[in-house]
Amino acid sequence: MKLKEFLITQLDREVERSRRALEQVPEGKYDWKPHEKSMIFGYLANMVATIPTWLAMEIGQDELDVAPADGSKMERKKMDTSDALLEALDKSAAGARSALENTTEEHLMTPWRLLARGEVVAESPRYEMIQDTINHWAHHRGQMTVYLRLMGAKVPALYGPSADDNRF
Repeated sequence: MKLKEFLITQLDREVERSRRALEQVPEGKYDWKPHEKSMIFGYLANMVATIPTWLAMEIGQDELDVAPADGSKMERKKMDTSDALLEALDKSAAGARSALENTTEEHLMTPWRLLARGEVVAESPRYEMIQDTINHWAHHRGQMTVYLRLMGAKVPALYGPSADDNRF
């Protein structure tokens, strides 16, 4: 199996898991958080829906500064319904899939850099950064399922059964 085929397979599997989690998002809980140091639920759900855009960026750009000195220009749309989040997931996943389908194995081997205030904090071949991003996505989806449980919403089966979903 070629590297890009492997990454597309990973993307597809994680999209379906994210879809199951985002389907459970309760309305009216956008600003909810379990602890003062925790991120708000809406921001977390937004990340789960849009992280695939990072894969496209890791293919189409050579670097990203996550904390530019002149401030972030990234616009984040407030999505506070499951339907809006699922629509964003579909859009971001389609962009990531297209980027992966249209790249080359050689390009995936080229370096990609993550910056903070202009300083390199990570530099690895693109395929490694993409795999790290997929792992990061699973991490935030896991956080999201904890929030769902604490809010009394259903927790979907993702890698095995849950108390609410015994599909395995």
